[in-house]
Amino acid sequence: MNIHVRSDDGREAELLRSRRLCKIAASPLAYVRGSTARFYEWVAQFPPGTLPEGPPVWICGDCHLGNIGALADAEGRVRMQIRDLDQSVVGNPAFDLVRLTLSLVTAGLTAPLSGLVVARMIRAIAEGYAAGLSDPDETGVPDADSVIVATTRRLAHGRRWRHLSKERLRGKSARLPRGKRFLDLQPGERTGVEALLREPAFARRVLGLDAEARIDLVDAAFWIKGCSSLGRMRLAALVRIEGAQDRARVALIDVKEAVPHLAPLAPGATIPADPAHRVVAGARALSPALGERMIAGHIGATPVIVRALLPQDLKIVAEQFSKGEGVRVARSLAVVVGRAHGRQFAPEARAAWRRQVEEGGWDGPAPHWLWSSVTTLMGLHQSGYLDHCRDVARDERLAPFL
Repeated sequence: MNIHVRSDDGREAELLRSRRLCKIAASPLAYVRGSTARFYEWVAQFPPGTLPEGPPVWICGDCHLGNIGALADAEGRVRMQIRDLDQSVVGNPAFDLVRLTLSLVTAGLTAPLSGLVVARMIRAIAEGYAAGLSDPDETGVPDADSVIVATTRRLAHGRRWRHLSKERLRGKSARLPRGKRFLDLQPGERTGVEALLREPAFARRVLGLDAEARIDLVDAAFWIKGCSSLGRMRLAALVRIEGAQDRARVALIDVKEAVPHLAPLAPGATIPADPAHRVVAGARALSPALGERMIAGHIGATPVIVRALLPQDLKIVAEQFSKGEGVRVARSLAVVVGRAHGRQFAPEARAAWRRQVEEGGWDGPAPHWLWSSVTTLMGLHQSGYLDHCRDVARDERLAPFL
């Protein structure tokens, strides 16, 4: 798996490890999301030339369907962009396209859709990605022709603090509710959170406020969130802002440990050595709506990225869909990724990469390299998933979490 709980972590390390192993075993798609390291191990075993070498740009590095969704920018406008940039690095853009396709094919077969529909989904991904490359400024190609994508955008527009509070805090705004999701902090962590809130860039970038706004820490806790964060430092902070638009308001702050990247760094490319600064740089290149609201910092020796969770930040839930919607959502998400890459290319390089992506297609822009690499990975992931489930089933210590 991607991350192991540090042996010196005193906060119920075995509990977090057990929950993560069981969570990844929940479905083939959960295993795809939780096995980024294995993905790159398997890709590294491909014969040379299996994947095209695209011009080095910032890539997501973990580009699965759960990491794309609605994001609000600093002005409150909702954009469909990549939501998680923990693994961002300057690398081969083909990695993102293959990983996105793998996750969508897994979702399609789990739905379950037929192999015929999945074949059309792969073609739609290639078409959507190429279209997004050619429209990085979002002027011509619609990314919401999918009902799922359009619904996600509409719901995001209508969300307010009460929706976020209900989902994350059980409707509370005075304290983070302790229990399954939130645990008490260890010594020194609250002090570290308070120091982050005093950073000059925190008010300006994370909250979009001027220097006169008063920010008070209401509560902070260790946050047990997704698969990838189990075993890492993940903290939540509830803050009250005085003087914002002449009234007090509340914000939920996400403080997340930044970890080393797993995707290969492009030869000759330079990136920030500090993982937190790398993630922020990648986010600003790939998903400006998110990147402009993030800062890098440290809690003790641990690099962290800090952002406010906005009500409009909403992931796409597309694990179940019809055959027609499967093709449409595949194209729509590929458009988002194509735009994220395309914004970084000069026009000539963008056109050349599009031609490379489409090369070797059959009956339209569905490249053979994408098909062959994804079908190979599907077999490896299915085998890996079953091996993982066997190990989990054998471990009697995990029985309470199944």
